[in-house]
Amino acid sequence: MLMKVFAAGHQITMRNAASVRHYVPGGCENGGGIGRLVGYISSTAKEAGEKHLVTDTRGPRWSVVASPARLLGAILMMVKDRLVAPRRIHHIHVAGRGSTSRKLILTEAARLLGCRHILHLHDYDYASDFATRSPRQQSLIRRMFQHADCVVALGQRDRTTLSALLGVEERRIVVAHNCVSDPGAHGVRVGETPLIVFLGRLSERKGVTELLHALSHPLMKELGWRAVLAGDGPVEDYRRQATALALSDRVEMPGWLDADKARALCARADILVLPSHAEGLAMAVIEGLAHGLAVVTTRVGAHEEVISDGETGVFVPVGDKDALAAALAKLVIDPDIRNHLSSRGRALYLNHFSMKAYMRSMEKLYEAVSAQPQTMVGAP
Repeated sequence: MLMKVFAAGHQITMRNAASVRHYVPGGCENGGGIGRLVGYISSTAKEAGEKHLVTDTRGPRWSVVASPARLLGAILMMVKDRLVAPRRIHHIHVAGRGSTSRKLILTEAARLLGCRHILHLHDYDYASDFATRSPRQQSLIRRMFQHADCVVALGQRDRTTLSALLGVEERRIVVAHNCVSDPGAHGVRVGETPLIVFLGRLSERKGVTELLHALSHPLMKELGWRAVLAGDGPVEDYRRQATALALSDRVEMPGWLDADKARALCARADILVLPSHAEGLAMAVIEGLAHGLAVVTTRVGAHEEVISDGETGVFVPVGDKDALAAALAKLVIDPDIRNHLSSRGRALYLNHFSMKAYMRSMEKLYEAVSAQPQTMVGAP
């Protein structure tokens, strides 16, 4: 039984076990939060002398032409691995919409080839996406998840979706909260204008319109602060909104930042805000905790499994620009509250969300999957 092996905590290291290949829509550079997580996994593994390869299954989000070619390339890579590295574990990262369509094909290839494979669900509301599918598609999706050697969920909500809606056996579900690399202790900023940062795709789902209205709110107008909203998406549209709200001189939108630039931005920030309408477990929230920023977010996805309101972060209601403005104004005005949230959030990260702890749990999972029988479909 997978979970019995997982719980036993075998002492085999990944140096002696199979290597791992991750399949990511957009790869580490164009894969959004999923890509950033896998980038952290890959770099941490490399430092430990372990092998985690990354294969892009989609290409850049804006390139419709590249997607089929990338998917074909991923399947061919899987075939090659089955021949030259048959014990390799295939860690397949999946979300809703087009990602699920691609992974239906990729996981069927894995099943036919007899590859050990893990499905890792990243989605802000997979149950709703599933409900929009035809009965035929729903059947295929259930089969995809049920046939994986293991399924990883970001939190308890997704665990329930997997077991109750998709029929995955509880023993084959593992909850693993997202983690990030340690950026080091956050320096105390004294006497400087507070910097508010947003990390993520600029979109209505991420609450960017509410955020702009909160920043232009009367509570914020007379206070001293600056903001950087970093992410891809319809950036020019949001810049125009900021201009219309007279925010151009205080709000910067540089577009998507790679991991190094995002880390540098957070190192000089004070507050991280993410007023999302829906999430799985936002990487930005974990980034904020790791950097020791005062985190302001919403009670969506697995956020309540991570944040304690008033202790390690601040929750605001979804879509409530007035409450968001009040929370931000309070943090801008009071450095003591910012410092309290900073120290508690940083301690939470070190105790529960470091890459070292995450990689240990992944290593045990890979060992458990490696211990399972491996056969090709139709083999005797």
